[in-house]
Amino acid sequence: MQRHYYISDNLKDLERVEDELEALGIDHEQIHVLSNRDAEVGRYHLHDVSSFGKRDLLHPSLVGVGIGLALASAVILVAWLAGWTGTVAGWVPFIFLAVALFGFCTWEGSLFGLQTPSAVVRRFKPTLDAGKHVFFVDVKPAQETLLARVVSHHPLLRTAGTGQATPDWAESLQHRLHQWRKLI
Repeated sequence: MQRHYYISDNLKDLERVEDELEALGIDHEQIHVLSNRDAEVGRYHLHDVSSFGKRDLLHPSLVGVGIGLALASAVILVAWLAGWTGTVAGWVPFIFLAVALFGFCTWEGSLFGLQTPSAVVRRFKPTLDAGKHVFFVDVKPAQETLLARVVSHHPLLRTAGTGQATPDWAESLQHRLHQWRKLI
């Protein structure tokens, strides 16, 4: 899948574009609007980027997991090599310390990620600060022509490049979750 970015300052036009794309078979979950004015985006019933989507949670959390694994392994290895596990307490305090270090590092990594804007937000920060909106669509190769046709009828959309899209499996999971919520 490929992600296409567009910039606009007209939410009414973005609502029309989203409706047209959905009518042509592009799923609601493939279309997003990134904006600093979330309340306005909600009034137009556009699929906005969630507050978690605006944060870089995954990468710092994975770094925390890596550091936690390294520290936990070091504690277990040092305790074993030093012979400290042969005492009355045995392995228990060292395993507990290893688990605590792993958990703490993972937690700290995710807290750091909550404070870090995502790559998309960083890329379009000047645009967002200027009060404009970033409209992006994840399309499969077969949907490229549909997107191009719809975008050509909307001169208020300014092309802002392409990027890596959400993986197919994640998109499918989001679609199923959305369908399930509609049933309830």
